[in-house]
Amino acid sequence: MEKMKPMLFKTLKHYSKEQFCKDVVAGVIVAIIALPLSIALALASGVKPEQGIYTAIVAGFVISAFGGSQVQIAGPTAAFATIVAGIVAKNGFDGLVVATIMAGIFLVIMGMCRLGSLIKFIPFTITTGFTAGIAVTIVIGQLKDFFGVVYPSGMPVIETMEKLEAFIAGFNTINVEALLVGLICLVVLIVMPKITEKIPGSLVAVLVGICLVQFLNLNVNTIGDLYTISNKLPSFHLPTINFEIISNSVSDAFTIAILAAIESLLSCVVADGMINGKHDSNMELIGQGLGNVASGLFGGIPATGAIARTAANIKNGGRTPVAGMVHALVLVLVLVVLMPYAALIPMPCIAAILFMVAYNMCGWKTFVNLLKTAPKSDVAVLIVTFGLTIVFDLVVAIEIGMLLACLLFMKRMSDETDVRSWRYDDEEELCNLPESIRVYEIEGPLFFGAADVIGKITTKQYTKCLILRMRSVPAIDVTAMNAIESLFEECKEKNVTLILSHVNAQPMKALEKAGYVDRIGRDNFMDNIDAAINRALELTKD
Repeated sequence: MEKMKPMLFKTLKHYSKEQFCKDVVAGVIVAIIALPLSIALALASGVKPEQGIYTAIVAGFVISAFGGSQVQIAGPTAAFATIVAGIVAKNGFDGLVVATIMAGIFLVIMGMCRLGSLIKFIPFTITTGFTAGIAVTIVIGQLKDFFGVVYPSGMPVIETMEKLEAFIAGFNTINVEALLVGLICLVVLIVMPKITEKIPGSLVAVLVGICLVQFLNLNVNTIGDLYTISNKLPSFHLPTINFEIISNSVSDAFTIAILAAIESLLSCVVADGMINGKHDSNMELIGQGLGNVASGLFGGIPATGAIARTAANIKNGGRTPVAGMVHALVLVLVLVVLMPYAALIPMPCIAAILFMVAYNMCGWKTFVNLLKTAPKSDVAVLIVTFGLTIVFDLVVAIEIGMLLACLLFMKRMSDETDVRSWRYDDEEELCNLPESIRVYEIEGPLFFGAADVIGKITTKQYTKCLILRMRSVPAIDVTAMNAIESLFEECKEKNVTLILSHVNAQPMKALEKAGYVDRIGRDNFMDNIDAAINRALELTKD
């Protein structure tokens, strides 16, 4: 169980005062970055501003303490915003809490079962597609506040396309002052990283936005106009739980768990490259699971590893989970002391911050490059996943995207599987074999999508021995074995001996387990083609 030990315990073995000072500095800086982001992401998720801070505090501390990465910083992320907003609108906050806790349990189970490596089986086109789709949904969801538009009363605004429709319908209510504040804040967010990276652009944008609205007395909605701000510390809350709530939350919980696993492990991989380290993917899943359970129980929303905040931690000297824990503790002080002032933050400023978050996460360069260079089937998966994420939701996008990717993969594999007969006028191949011996070479994996190639194998009236050369068959499944059995029965009826040559380890093990080796005859399984031909020559002697 050494491999399942939290990274915190491993790093503390050689911990020093110098590294502690670096971790504290990094933790403070990351907390300053996380403050406006946590508030913005909470509002985008349809919950109260302080609940974003609760998530960063509780989940951030627990995931750092029990996770499998040295430098991962966890908290609310943009990937969850539309999902969480949909769950809250459908099942209320208690429904979200149940889904978050269940997702945490799923993640712990995944880690305990050592499924961390299985995330690599999700195609890059799907992760790129739904990430870009999520970015678009975030932008659509923030158009209302950025332009100061009022949705027409009575119109549903839960789904992304509903929000877009309502925004277009209410565009005539645009607030020029709100748009001006949003544009200025957006410019600040774009320009600040070019001036200095030491001061978070989002923090400067918040201060600029507050000053504009307060000193110019602009008619612009602030957080305080729409929400009640609380600076209370997160407290334990056990939601109402019954069978109906649990059954309604299973699908949402599974989606949260899969997305949290994908995003956190991707963040870990990026972080490993930056520090030349190595994370424990299974322990990271357990840490993510415990963090989400704790977040749900203390009034937070789903959390995962945040790539931008993790990168900021690394750049500022953080090298152990202590930095992530410090970041959470600093946010506790911020919550108590500064949270009431969050009421002054203009909503267009929040929208501008989320626009930048969406831009940074969308990966448009990668998206465009895939459109230009990827095979058509991969492009199809990319576009379908991207479109479904926007039009429907992430659950539908991942389900159909994975189904399409699997079908296309099977099609590719089946195209790689072929069977060909040795030609009798080719002296190099047949070595002057008699016509009573037929040799077929099978190439590629034999599975249900390619088992029909066995049907191409035929015998003649004068055939006495049929050799299947299987050196290029790496794997076989039960459908293909059933096809081979049918061929064997056909050969048996025609008094033709079936001989298999150079059967690889997996096919041999599968055939033996199914009893086909004994049925065909162990003497008819040869190590190579020469031995198979010699066996056939012996059997065809008059």
